Amino acid sequence: MFAITVRTEDDQRHVRASAGKLAELVNRLGGQHNRFLIVQRIPDLPEVFIQVWHEDEGDYALEHRDGAPDRHFQAALDGPEQVISAMTRWARQEDDWDSGLDWTPLDLGPPEVPPPLELAEEEREQLEARIREVIVGGYATRAQLAEIAQDYLVSGDRRPVSPGQARRLVDRMWLERVEEQALWDGETDPERLSRAFTSLEAAGITARENFTCCRACGQAEIGAAGAPDARGYVYFHSQCTDSAAAGRGLTLLYGGFDGSPDTTASIGREVVAALGEAGLSVEWNGDPRHAVTVTPLDWRKRLIG
Repeated sequence: MFAITVRTEDDQRHVRASAGKLAELVNRLGGQHNRFLIVQRIPDLPEVFIQVWHEDEGDYALEHRDGAPDRHFQAALDGPEQVISAMTRWARQEDDWDSGLDWTPLDLGPPEVPPPLELAEEEREQLEARIREVIVGGYATRAQLAEIAQDYLVSGDRRPVSPGQARRLVDRMWLERVEEQALWDGETDPERLSRAFTSLEAAGITARENFTCCRACGQAEIGAAGAPDARGYVYFHSQCTDSAAAGRGLTLLYGGFDGSPDTTASIGREVVAALGEAGLSVEWNGDPRHAVTVTPLDWRKRLIG
């Protein structure tokens, strides 16, 4: 699998796509609502991407950009094979991935620079604290973070942060996090958590990370989130994520789909066992009425997109 995210025209996201999946997505291009792919690195870097457009029987328009406007290029190809080869080599980060193609500069004109963000110091601190909290949480994309930044201080008709200002603020803080995580070595606690959830899913327990906004929504939606024959569930919602990002541990909600306390307790024991096997510490008294808490927890969640 590659450290990339592939986004399709119908807004499907394929995270850490394999070479086979990338080739499949390129070969399917051409129909209505399936004319382009945008491929970004993990972690996503502003204005770094490769993308392709293909419609009906026309050529394949391949583009790539490496940051600055003068690093944006395009090439016209007559078949999917060269597109797949170039995208695969780009995903592998090969030094000469772009060789052999007739690239021409793509001039989209000077970029629009938003005016400086004018906020009171208290508002700026509140906004940056919220964006930082969600970045550390690790489940939001740059686009989602920009929406949060744009909407966070809205009050009535007052919208003090424009879309361009939101993107600029998020990109600065995002790149700071990219630099931080470049220093991390080995498996992190969130990766251990994901490994435990994967094993629980394979054992017939619906396991979801950062699932819905709150417990009420989570309880209402978890039944439809997994396999029809799932025995039970475990999840944490976005408020739990915020708590983990703040260093207060992670609360896990669990249960059995038959509503039985005995089943819920059994699911709880399986959850605790899976977390322990993944190398995480857990607090739980065995009572099915009480949540499982993962603590202490070093929440170093790598950015997903």
